[in-house]
Amino acid sequence: MVSIKDIARQAGVSISTVSYALNGNPKVTEETTARILAVASELNYVPNAAARSLKRRETKIIGVFLTDFSGAFYGDLLQGMKEVLSVKGYDLIVCSGKQSHRMLPERLIDGAIILDETFDSKELASYAERGHKLVVLDRELKHANVNQVLLDNKAGAALAVEYLLERGHRKLYAMTGPRGSFDSKQRLAAATQVVERVGDASLTVIEGDFNKSSGEHAAAKLVMEGVIGPHGEPAAIFCFNDEMAIGMCHYLQRNHPDIVLGKHLHLIGFDNLELASFMQPRLATIDYSKRKWGAIAAEQLMKLICGQEVEQERIYVSLIRGETVGSATL
Repeated sequence: MVSIKDIARQAGVSISTVSYALNGNPKVTEETTARILAVASELNYVPNAAARSLKRRETKIIGVFLTDFSGAFYGDLLQGMKEVLSVKGYDLIVCSGKQSHRMLPERLIDGAIILDETFDSKELASYAERGHKLVVLDRELKHANVNQVLLDNKAGAALAVEYLLERGHRKLYAMTGPRGSFDSKQRLAAATQVVERVGDASLTVIEGDFNKSSGEHAAAKLVMEGVIGPHGEPAAIFCFNDEMAIGMCHYLQRNHPDIVLGKHLHLIGFDNLELASFMQPRLATIDYSKRKWGAIAAEQLMKLICGQEVEQERIYVSLIRGETVGSATL
């Protein structure tokens, strides 16, 4: 790899002169700068971004760490971040996987937004202790260099369960996300608390993974067990995200068209994905602004980087009811 030493040798100048010229410093005359840039081009010189960032102590790049990129959830969230960061002169890179974690200690980014369960909280705390600026969306982590921007999962889960209870259901099913998911754990805790408070209701847990396919598999199992069917009382299911609820609906529409959504099955999701609004009948769900969530996370991170005071933020939710099908609702 070509270095500035190679450029200095060929151009017949000092290393510091090359460095000044490459960075547009007026200490170097236009003629010398032009000669150095020509040599750099001839040698196919590529600046070492890591070395430059260590010297300047900034990269103007923010990393957002996600567990994975599957599903339709992340688009609005990332767009909200990008809009804020672009105004501040920062670029955004999206990372996934444990190997990408080293971007923080190697200071290849100026700060990070975390929505990645593969990050251990102790690991993040150690980075914060070393001065790295972090915003977490998926855990509670208290440190001067960390800000929490959390979704109000408990309120959303309570709204979802109460929605089903209002329809006279006392035997409820809850389809969770991955075991390590902070959001799923909070939703399950709140759903369980509401059911226990009612006293005469029960909650059966179905393990899922937030993906459409797990919703399809769950629907097949519940049909086989007779929980979902065209006869008897309608089933009541709270899916912890819309992806799984949509998977259930697609399976039933393809394989059991005699089972009518909103009549034989009362279903509610979480996230209010755009696709949910096009379902017939409309899927009941818990709504919040993913774009706003991303924007607030980016704003808080910028404040941390600039040394400004920040407060813990919470993203509030609301209920979207399913449309009527005859005398029933979804």
